[in-house]
Amino acid sequence: MARITLTTFLTLDGVMQAPGGPGEDTSGGFDHGGWLVPHWSDDLGGWVDEWFGAADGFLLGRRTYEIFAGYWPHVTDPDNPIASKLNALPKYVVSTTLDRADWHNSTLISSDVAKKVAELKDLPGREIQIHGSGTLAQSLMAEELIDEYRLWFFPIVLGEGKRLFANGTVPTALTLTDQRRSDKGVSVQVYQPAGRPAYGSFDLEE
Repeated sequence: MARITLTTFLTLDGVMQAPGGPGEDTSGGFDHGGWLVPHWSDDLGGWVDEWFGAADGFLLGRRTYEIFAGYWPHVTDPDNPIASKLNALPKYVVSTTLDRADWHNSTLISSDVAKKVAELKDLPGREIQIHGSGTLAQSLMAEELIDEYRLWFFPIVLGEGKRLFANGTVPTALTLTDQRRSDKGVSVQVYQPAGRPAYGSFDLEE
């Protein structure tokens, strides 16, 4: 059975909006696009290549799909581990506004998203990967369909923007399974869901 994994870039205050460039997503008046770029380093690129190597398919929201489809089909180097995976493997695109998904091996999912993603998890394979795709990720978190979170925390605070764990997120305990730190202070934390949170109290005696 395939696992659904989520990889996303976050500021320390949890913002995931427009990490890669100023025009990536300006909705809500967001003018901090490209905040990730000054913190990138070769070791991060190696980790991206490593995880892409485990993919047997991709599950993408509309905005991420359009960004990827506008760039990666033009990267034809067979030795590029990201391009070779994205261009060849199945891509499942969740959108209610797209009429079609023309990138090679793309399938549009426009209804019954939770049911169809659950069916994808029954397929043989290793991972079906979500990259970015915040709205999609939030909807799948609500259905408890994500099996692993790869959260890349960059040393910057923005104070505004779209957050992955927004108000209304289902309370969930997580188990840390891996952690890494880059030369430029980026912290990568890998978590797996572990049911509902436990609660307690520090009762201080008088």
